Amino acid sequence: MSVVIGWDIGGAHLKAAKVVNGRVEATAQAATPLWLGLETLHAAFDALKDQLGGADAHAVTMTGELCDAFASRRAGVAGLAAIAVRHLAPAPARFYAGAAGFAGEADVETHAAAIASANWRATAEVVGLRLRDALLVDIGSTTADLIPIVAGKVAAIGSDDAGRLAAGELVYAGMSRSFVMAMATRAPFRGVWTPLMNEYFASSADVYRILGALPDGADRMATADGREKTVPASRARLARMVGREADDAGPADWRALARWFAEAQTRDICDAAFLRLSRGDLPAEAPVVAAGIGQSIAAEVARRLGRPSQTFASLIGALAGASQCAPAAAVAILAAASLEGRP
Repeated sequence: MSVVIGWDIGGAHLKAAKVVNGRVEATAQAATPLWLGLETLHAAFDALKDQLGGADAHAVTMTGELCDAFASRRAGVAGLAAIAVRHLAPAPARFYAGAAGFAGEADVETHAAAIASANWRATAEVVGLRLRDALLVDIGSTTADLIPIVAGKVAAIGSDDAGRLAAGELVYAGMSRSFVMAMATRAPFRGVWTPLMNEYFASSADVYRILGALPDGADRMATADGREKTVPASRARLARMVGREADDAGPADWRALARWFAEAQTRDICDAAFLRLSRGDLPAEAPVVAAGIGQSIAAEVARRLGRPSQTFASLIGALAGASQCAPAAAVAILAAASLEGRP
């Protein structure tokens, strides 16, 4: 029996997936706000390792190298790799380097540019093993990845964040950590367009909590005001975005405002999808594969594109949690196949 645990080190969360004989059997995640320091990452590695148990090998991907704890991407890759190796010993850790495959500890510095922020490609590679053509739409807490798979191959135009942003393959729109002030510059409220307060008063978690659409466990960060995660508290935070207090209007008004912000975010992701699809390389019948905590949004994007959709978890025959931890599951699947000599 071979056991591989995949790890996705993000700037806000550490996610893990345990793959036994090629199948995802368990997933886990923890909040790790790296911009506040690396202590939470150390604790999360130990906690999730205890939760998932031992492994024959570990596979690691990351986006957390972008955080303020590091002076550069290269320094971030090296720093996160060192932390992973320390906590995952004695089993070996291999680092996903995109098209270059996996790199061992000794080769991390050489492959730092390819290792940085490559988690999206791991998920897309696994989709390509199961579908000839598809559009992967992975919407997480902070960003949305839109990656075409054409003839079983990852067909991304961009290879780094800059290129992916320009191609419509990366959108800074997430289901829990997006700042509401970044989702629009104005909003309709009680019949007038209202400019927004340019302050971090509320997040997308507040928007989706008010709508009853926030998945369980999706909001692991502190709220903008440090107060509770309840619908009334989210209304109060959202009200500040339009210069009001929660008791200035009724629940229906705040729900309507939240619905508008959710719609604005969905339109942003759809616009990116239409931009990428305008290249004409993805067949019209190719489905959307929805992943991330925002997979319900991805399904709506698929509907607007006129395409069928399915979840990443269903595609790989795993429990629903595999969709929320898709890159972690993907690197574990790819590493397990590599260790067994399978393509």
